[in-house]
Amino acid sequence: MTEDELATSINLDDLEAPARARMSEMAYEYLASGSADELTLAANREAFGKIRLMPRNLVDVSKIDTALELFGRRHEFPILLAPTGYHKLFHPEGELATVRGADASAAKLVASIFSTVSFPEMATASKQPLWFQIYVNPDRGFTKQLVEMAVAAGCGAICITIDSPVNGPRDRETRAVFQLPEGIERANLSTLGNGIAAASHRRVGRNIYSKVRAADVTWKDIEWLRSLTRVPLLLKGILNPEDAITAVKAGCDGIIVSNHGGRVLDTVPAAVEALPVVVDRIGGKIPVLLDGGIRRGTDAYKALALGATAVLIGRPYLYGLAIAGAAGVARAVEILRTELEMTMALTGRPNLAAIAPDSIWQN
Repeated sequence: MTEDELATSINLDDLEAPARARMSEMAYEYLASGSADELTLAANREAFGKIRLMPRNLVDVSKIDTALELFGRRHEFPILLAPTGYHKLFHPEGELATVRGADASAAKLVASIFSTVSFPEMATASKQPLWFQIYVNPDRGFTKQLVEMAVAAGCGAICITIDSPVNGPRDRETRAVFQLPEGIERANLSTLGNGIAAASHRRVGRNIYSKVRAADVTWKDIEWLRSLTRVPLLLKGILNPEDAITAVKAGCDGIIVSNHGGRVLDTVPAAVEALPVVVDRIGGKIPVLLDGGIRRGTDAYKALALGATAVLIGRPYLYGLAIAGAAGVARAVEILRTELEMTMALTGRPNLAAIAPDSIWQN
């Protein structure tokens, strides 16, 4: 599939098959799989289908406005690119192609700590401030260095993923014997030495712990990280509403409701099922974003109607990256953005402020 042929990809699901044809089987299984029986992975998609929309007719929808302000910056639309690792598995230029695709589509990119291009190099290549996602490292001094590096590179926000002190049982990934090929490494971890930058997710016996993710992280660590910088701080991986309100008390600027794309703990709720409970508990104190299962403009719309400020996508833009690099990333965003605008027009909601709980059909 050439860049010109991207136009024949009508929806986000259309991107998966041609992307898979360009990947190694190991890379595909790493990207597409979930944890254990993959019930939560499936639920993330299925839950959206159970939510019905309530349209309003005879509303002037000749102009659709998707713009919003988030942490003092204007965004053209409420769709962000979620942190995902190892982009060089999917395209030779890796995250640099993703950065160009994000710029071309005006989408905010949240760079992963597990990127195969360093965050400063990505930030230099980007035309907009990137967000940076981290895990708390067993070495808190290294964690502090990561934050300082990101702030010095001009990051727009720090996202701390908190839902995976250990990995879940990723059976498909394990069978595929996931390991980064020679010449590809986790660039942000290179200073840790001892081969840590060369990723392998193989479990050895009963050892469930990681050298790059601390299993002893507590709210005291979040308060400490909050003290390191004035850059907006978000927690990613919240499903429990009590965790959400504790995040507010800890000084966090936002939260991302997520179950890690169904990749960590299986049989937890779909992200969109947890969303309204968390939103209700937060009470508008800080923005709540949603990551998990977004594949259609109607999905994004439903999340916004249930109280999300914005949504994130992961796998779809990586499929686009695998097909055509930057152009593929931009095409994935274009598809979803266009479908969101269509949904807003067809439901009589010309701007984001008009999307409210009454946009959802109440049984």
